[in-house]
Amino acid sequence: MLKNILYCVLSSFLFIMLLGTTEAKAEAPGDLFSESVILIDAKSGNILYEKDSNRSMYPASITKIVTAIIAIEEGNLEDIVTVSKNARDQDGSRVYLLEGEKVTLEKLIQGLMINSGNDAGTAIAEHFDGSEKAFAKRMNDFVNENIGVEDTNFVNPHGLFHKDHVTTAKDMAKIAQYAMENDKFREIVSTKEMDWVGEGWETTLFNHHRLLWDYEGTTGVKNGFVPEAGHTLVTSAERDGMELIAVTLNAASKYYSYWDTMSLLDYGFANFITEEIERGEMISDAAGREYMLAKNIFVARQDKETVALKVNKEKDLVVKVGTREHIKEDVLVEQEKSILTPVPSAASSSINGDAGPNGETEAKTSLASTVIIFLSLFLLIFIVGIIRKRKRRKKLQHRYANSLVYSRRNDYNR
Repeated sequence: MLKNILYCVLSSFLFIMLLGTTEAKAEAPGDLFSESVILIDAKSGNILYEKDSNRSMYPASITKIVTAIIAIEEGNLEDIVTVSKNARDQDGSRVYLLEGEKVTLEKLIQGLMINSGNDAGTAIAEHFDGSEKAFAKRMNDFVNENIGVEDTNFVNPHGLFHKDHVTTAKDMAKIAQYAMENDKFREIVSTKEMDWVGEGWETTLFNHHRLLWDYEGTTGVKNGFVPEAGHTLVTSAERDGMELIAVTLNAASKYYSYWDTMSLLDYGFANFITEEIERGEMISDAAGREYMLAKNIFVARQDKETVALKVNKEKDLVVKVGTREHIKEDVLVEQEKSILTPVPSAASSSINGDAGPNGETEAKTSLASTVIIFLSLFLLIFIVGIIRKRKRRKKLQHRYANSLVYSRRNDYNR
C-alpha cells in the first residue's frame, strides 16, 4: 500500500515537472534557403515568423499581384483591350498575344496570374494609363495609399528586372493580405488550370504555383523568377478556419522556395490559432480614460499565450500576445466619461485570463508552478518520513517479540 502511494506521488511530481518544460515556446522553422522570408496570419496581419523581412529585394513576377488587384478593383472586367506591338514583343513568359488582338480585361488578368504572362501585364498597363511608366505610378500610389506599404517601388507591371524595382517580404505579405480579401482575385489565383483560346495560342494553362497541387489548403497566390531576384514566392493557405500568408525571396531554386514555404506554413498551422475579439470590448488607458473597441479584430496566438489589450499615447489599440505587441489603428472610440463613473484601476483589458500590462499573469503562473512543485516535494518528504517511521516501529516490535520469547524460554528452563 505504501509503495503504491509513493509511486503515485513520484508520478505526479514527474508530470508536474514535464508540464513545466512544455510551456517553452514552440520551435521555429530550421535553417531556410531563402534570403528574406515572412509568415503572417492573414486575418489579423500578425507576424508569426520573419527573417530579414525588411531587406530591400527584387520581386520578379510576384509584382503581378499588384497589377491584378488594381485591374480588378479599378477596371471593368468586361472591357475589351486591344493588344499593342509593345505588349506582343514583351520578354519572358507570355500568353502569346498578337498585335491588334482584342481580349477582355478579365482574360488578361487570368493570363497574367495563371501563366505569368508578361505580355498580358503590359497590355493591362497600357489599357489603364497608356504606358508601363504611367501605370507604375498608379501601382506605387495604390500600395502606399490603400495598403500602407512604405518600402516598395515599382517601375513596371510584370516584374522584369530593373534596379529601382524593389520591395520587401513584409510589404509583399501586406499586399497579398489585401488582395486576397477580394473574391475575384481569390478565384483567379486559386485556378489550377484553364483553357486558353487566343488568336496566336490555343492551349490549357496550368498555374505556375505548384503548391496548389502539392500542399493541402493552398489558395494562391504567385511565384516569380529573374536571375537578379532569384526565385520568389507568395503563398496563401487555409486550414481549420486559419489562413496564413508566406513570402520567400531570393531562393537559389524553385524547390528551395517551395521547401521554405511549406516549412513556414507547417510551423504556423501547428503552433498558432486565430481568435476573434468582438466589438464592444472596453479598454482603459493609463490615465483612466475608457475606449470601446469599435469593430471586431483578429489575433493569432500560440496555445499557451495570453492576450492583453492596451491603449497607447496615440490612442491606438495595442494588442499584446505573449511577448509580442501589435498596434491596431482606428479601431477605438473614446467614451464620454460620467462624473459619477469611478476611474478604472487598470490600464488595460485582458482576455483569455491575461492580466495587465506588466506580465502579471505570467508572474502568477510562474509562482503557482513553484508552489505546486514545493508542495509536491514537501508531500514526498512527508510520506517518505512516515514510511521510515513505520519501518522502525516494526523493527522495534520484532525485537520486543524476540526478547519476550527468549524470556519465556528462560523461565521455562528454570
